[in-house]
Amino acid sequence: MRLFVGIDIPEDITTKLGALITELRPAAKLRWSPPANFHITTKFIGEWPDERLDEMKAALAAVSAPVFPITVRGLGWFPNPHHPRIFWAATKAGPELPALASATETAVATLGIEKEKRAYSPHLTLARIDEPVDLSELRRRIAARPGSDEFGEFQTTAFHLYLSRPGPRGSEYTKLATYALQAQVR
Repeated sequence: MRLFVGIDIPEDITTKLGALITELRPAAKLRWSPPANFHITTKFIGEWPDERLDEMKAALAAVSAPVFPITVRGLGWFPNPHHPRIFWAATKAGPELPALASATETAVATLGIEKEKRAYSPHLTLARIDEPVDLSELRRRIAARPGSDEFGEFQTTAFHLYLSRPGPRGSEYTKLATYALQAQVR
């Protein structure tokens, strides 16, 4: 089974990003993400044996982190705007988000999952660019959009272990476990 750990995106933000994709889709032939798949990955695990699923769930249950806010604002390209492979929406959060990613990374490393070598860069993947394509119309539409690229803010109260299954319309994600974050006492 193919697994990853991530944070859900609330429906109001998903709806706004889905409307953006509907607006931009005709401008470029990309592999656009279904809005139902929007999430912020904290750790990609990859292939994992079915018979060891309970070990994975137990390791993630040991992660402790506080509730924290995330803002979805701005658009960008990975690895850069000149040779992009991913079109994304930016996520802004305080130190709690990279700390959560680090904690999940450490938890699964105890099971033999290799640690990520790249710096953590949270985002929401809107589209993947699988082959060279003319992006000039897409860039023009992005630049001409009225208003800002503010998509909303939410409180992160949990993270999830997901199963990723390839399907005819892209991958389908299923939550296998949910882990609550701790409310901060004031």
